[in-house]
Amino acid sequence: MNNKDPIISYLMQENIVDEKTLQDAFNQQQETGQSLINILKKENLLNEEQLARIIAVANKIDFITLSPETVDPMVAHLIPYEIANQHNVIPIRKENHHLVVAMSSPLDLAVRDQIEMKTGYKVVPVAAVPSAIIQTIQYHFNVANVTKQAIVAMRLKEGPSKSSRDSKFELDALETSDAPIAKLVSSVIKGAIDARASDIHIEPQDSDVRVRYRVDGILRNAIDIPLSAQLEVVSHIKILADMDISERRIPQDGHMTVQHSKKEYDLRISSLPSVGGEKIVIRILDKNVDKWSIDTVVTSAHDNQKFRDLVRNPYGMLLITGPTGSGKTTTLYSVLQLINTPERNIVTVEDPVEYRLNGITQVQVRPIAGMTFASALRSILRQDPDVILVGEIRDLETAEIAISSALTGHLVLSTLHTNDAAGAISRLINLGVPPFLLSSALLGTVAQRLMRTSCSKCKQSYQPSEEERRCLFGESYQDRNIELYRSSGCRSCYELGYSGRKAIYEILCVSEAIRKMIVDGASDDAIKRQAIEEGMKTLRKSGIDEVLNGVTTIDELMRVVDMGVD
Repeated sequence: MNNKDPIISYLMQENIVDEKTLQDAFNQQQETGQSLINILKKENLLNEEQLARIIAVANKIDFITLSPETVDPMVAHLIPYEIANQHNVIPIRKENHHLVVAMSSPLDLAVRDQIEMKTGYKVVPVAAVPSAIIQTIQYHFNVANVTKQAIVAMRLKEGPSKSSRDSKFELDALETSDAPIAKLVSSVIKGAIDARASDIHIEPQDSDVRVRYRVDGILRNAIDIPLSAQLEVVSHIKILADMDISERRIPQDGHMTVQHSKKEYDLRISSLPSVGGEKIVIRILDKNVDKWSIDTVVTSAHDNQKFRDLVRNPYGMLLITGPTGSGKTTTLYSVLQLINTPERNIVTVEDPVEYRLNGITQVQVRPIAGMTFASALRSILRQDPDVILVGEIRDLETAEIAISSALTGHLVLSTLHTNDAAGAISRLINLGVPPFLLSSALLGTVAQRLMRTSCSKCKQSYQPSEEERRCLFGESYQDRNIELYRSSGCRSCYELGYSGRKAIYEILCVSEAIRKMIVDGASDDAIKRQAIEEGMKTLRKSGIDEVLNGVTTIDELMRVVDMGVD
């Protein structure tokens, strides 16, 4: 064993491994030809920091104990977030014409060349612990920090920014732009996408402009923008979305497409005049995500099979109910993808068409032009459809055409706003649909809710209180000794304790007994009791199962489901 080898010398000097282990690794190196570092790494004899230090010693480069505070914020942004995140690198400081860059793979010449071409500086690589680089990247490219830097630059700039009219909206280009407003808008949108937000709210307050993200259905604060920047921010967004910047008295809608991390996103922009100025809401639609598989959307094997059984019928009507934002459209799209075959002609009428589905004809409702749900449905029926999706049944005319279509050999899918599955039946009858027609056409009704799932990285078990056990099991709670889970909050879940959402369902299949009850005018409660006897799992029961399985918390269950109803 060569004690003059810098790696071996360092390992012995620092007492990282004992001499016998080192000798065994050296012998293995001689036999296999593998590098000593790879052998030690494979045997888990080195931790992350030791490995980084040895790489530095072996290649005669410096090792740095990296933290966000050791990095010059302005230098960090000499490279875009995409390069930093993809290659786990971050510039630390400038030294004359050299740029000191912390790298998890400091020998990667291709990455060094890429940084040199991007910045114009000669790269001086230093080794650092990979997790420390990740943490530093997250800190310096965090939306709050990027936005603060843009705000500082905006205040230092003389006169109003002209960036709104001069910038082309490409997120990567805006990130390196010198225009403060362009950087500001880019960082807000990127921050929302990285946080998995569905919406961005930009709303004027008395002293500043509040930016909030809706993540997993809940709004949370992201950053505050100076009130002096409001007009420029709103104007910049309007120009990008092809809206009229001179019109501030009436609401407007716009649209733009952006790219971030090699993915494409549709942004739907809505402006609303308010007392303090215009409020902007941006809906983020991921065009690339493959989320329309029914196995991904309906994860419960019991519910998944019920959906498959219902849409196996060649004709009839399936209704999905729930409040706004409960995932009804996603569930309907997943059902459409399940039955989307070359043998079927599938047509939808929606308001609006949010996602494009391959192989399916989608029609946009335009009431101003006379294209309502009802008029679109009449036209669709002349297009020889097999399956029809109606975005929402809002009136008697639409309901009658949908039911008539279901009775004449078409599979019809639609949504309603009701609290539970049985409520969809009385809702249609109250609209004026004759019960005998409804009973003949209806295959089933589904109520659904979206529940936030506990963060897996900070989830811990605990013994539930007497009140929590009573909530889950009623009066039999004393016989139940169980363990539940909750998350305390961590950086990964933005200290919320939740990360992601999943749907729970109440699927009412219309049996012969329930058809007779509909014709006889039975109440919602009576129909629900009959469905439960026939095996229907209520929303409450589905939610309790998710709590007992540790998927979510009892607090989240009580937030989305009425626990007093079963």
